Amino acid sequence: MSVDVRSLIHEGAERTDRALEALLPTAHTIPASIHAAMRHSVFAGGKRLRPVLAQQAGVSIAGVLPPGIERLGAALEMLHTYSLIHDDLPALDNDDLRRGQPTCHVAFGEAIAILAGDALQTRAFEVLAGLDCPPPATVHIVALVANAVGTVEGMIGGQVLDLESEHLKPTPQLVEAIHRAKTGALIRVSVVSGGVYAGATPDDIARLDRFGRKAGLAFQIVDDILDMTMDSAQLGKTAGKDLATEKATWPAIYGVEQSRRDAARLIDEAFAALEPYGPRADGLKSVARYLVDRQN
Repeated sequence: MSVDVRSLIHEGAERTDRALEALLPTAHTIPASIHAAMRHSVFAGGKRLRPVLAQQAGVSIAGVLPPGIERLGAALEMLHTYSLIHDDLPALDNDDLRRGQPTCHVAFGEAIAILAGDALQTRAFEVLAGLDCPPPATVHIVALVANAVGTVEGMIGGQVLDLESEHLKPTPQLVEAIHRAKTGALIRVSVVSGGVYAGATPDDIARLDRFGRKAGLAFQIVDDILDMTMDSAQLGKTAGKDLATEKATWPAIYGVEQSRRDAARLIDEAFAALEPYGPRADGLKSVARYLVDRQN
């Protein structure tokens, strides 16, 4: 697997940023305050890993980058950014640093930040509804994404479990449920929706779903490890928050070294799901490997 993953991610991020620039209202569009807030958080320097996963899942299925898939990635990034804006609010994680920048509510006030998150979610589904793929695939993607950001094994449900678990003794079952929903669901649906966009069959979707579930869990395990082992400057967000709020995390159950082994094992298992695609899946595999090797 000889893939220059840094170049692949950089090119995928640039492709996504061009789409986001075109799809989001300018900072001067009335009402300017909310559009400036949306763009502040969207363009704060994210790695665009979810859009890149969608792009490379599309390559795994089609053999080439499907035209227009960057709009799918842009919508996924809007949803991810909306979740970060709301996650940072005083009522939730109460954080003032994200991607090395002041969080949205710090820069624009709590009311505008709430509305900016709402607006990004709304715009994301507007973009998804207009994707340049066959109508059945569009409908399927909208349904998959809506489920992944919802309350039953989705992102919002995971956030609720995370909130309600603070200061409680974590269990392995609870930690895995939180991770699979709060973070893993959006990573999984990025992979699956990228495949659907590229024309995936039901068997393809099952394989991509299996890959996405394992890679998504590995990503959050590494995130937990980094929160414990890196400082705020390295992370671009406030370090040590999980420990300070007694959050249910993988290292809290298994320790840092076992957590590293678990993340590596999950990535190996994720790779096994992609064996039928041969070299076409090398890009997707390289991004997944990056998820567990990253330092921020």
